[in-house]
Amino acid sequence: MPVFAANLTMMFNEWAFLDRFDAAADAGFAAVEYLFPYEASPEAIAERLARNNLQQALFNLPPGDWAAGERGIAAVPGRFDALKADVDKALDYAAATGVGRLHLMAGIADRHDDSYSRYRRSVTYTAERLAEKGIDLLLEPINGRNMPGYFLNDFNAAERLIAECGLPNLKLQFDIYHRQIIHGDVVMALRRLLPITGHIQVASVPSRNEPDGEELNYPYLFGEIDHLGYGGFIGCEYIPRSHTLDGLGWFKPFARS
Repeated sequence: MPVFAANLTMMFNEWAFLDRFDAAADAGFAAVEYLFPYEASPEAIAERLARNNLQQALFNLPPGDWAAGERGIAAVPGRFDALKADVDKALDYAAATGVGRLHLMAGIADRHDDSYSRYRRSVTYTAERLAEKGIDLLLEPINGRNMPGYFLNDFNAAERLIAECGLPNLKLQFDIYHRQIIHGDVVMALRRLLPITGHIQVASVPSRNEPDGEELNYPYLFGEIDHLGYGGFIGCEYIPRSHTLDGLGWFKPFARS
């Protein structure tokens, strides 16, 4: 049975960030993820995980200046030294939380040979550093509707890069919401790409709400993921329609008792 991770950036926003760990555990989640942990201390997050017997499924490496519009710096000119410092910072949080996978955001950048070379250099460096700690590095294609100009906006490009790098801890972050918007053909892609997939995320399409309607048949998809033998986490990276707890009917069959 899939193990679902509540995304504490998008869900449980009725609580302060650290209190969301408690709320997610009370709702039956066994794991959590979020975009960025860096406004809280590693020790504070570790305490909430331990208190609630929660697993840390995933978080992102620092994205650059988010408020200024940066969405990662891996493909951005002149940011390699900053990226190296960001890896050190993320590893401090990884050590505290016991997370086994981190996502590296590519950034807003034009697609050309120089940016690809920069991106591949950043990916290789980060994956090799994370491998020293037994951590997987994830690459997530993100659709251009939600994030215009994002460098890694194609699943085929991510697949090629992972193959080219040949690093055993470099994996695909398969966000079903982004896949459906970019390419469609979700089930066939899951069947083909599962061997290189390190994390799956879900949301309804097109509204990015609870995975219980709209374009995708999520009960079927959850069954297919289970049938394929996926042993990782499924991140709930969706925006609740109203109060988080009111929208968890879909989750009841999977909740921790």
